[in-house]
Amino acid sequence: MTTNEVHEAHGTDRFPEHAPRMDWTALAPEAFKAMIRLDTAAKQGVEPILLNLIKIRASQINHCAFCLDMHSKEALAAGESAERIIQLDAWRESRHFYTSKEAAAIELTESITRLTDDFVPDELFERVSKEFDEGELARLIVAITTINAWNRFGVSTRLVPGR
Repeated sequence: MTTNEVHEAHGTDRFPEHAPRMDWTALAPEAFKAMIRLDTAAKQGVEPILLNLIKIRASQINHCAFCLDMHSKEALAAGESAERIIQLDAWRESRHFYTSKEAAAIELTESITRLTDDFVPDELFERVSKEFDEGELARLIVAITTINAWNRFGVSTRLVPGR
């Protein structure tokens, strides 16, 4: 059942879809191409399941509906459970759904995404360093930084989710 069919079946009226503010990819094609290259590089050496969790969690924090929609669908298509995606926003209360490595990456994602809250505390960095070797950790930081950049493009230009 599609979202429209669900709303029609329940008799609810939906808000109209908002229009994007601009097509930044057409207006800044070289920057878009650079982001695609960065995104491709950011995927190297990061486990796909972990990468999906990082992308979804950062997108939740940044309220990027477009990225949240896209990466949740990608994760489901790759075999991720709906339960783990649903629980991700409350992962601390639902730790039993995640490995210690995944929990460390999710916590690092939150810290990097919310830099102004507490920077990235030394104790967190040390804890994450126990789960990842230096190369893995460097690639993880690149992946987290990249999804945050995509989120900022999505939110500032009001990309429309579901397309």
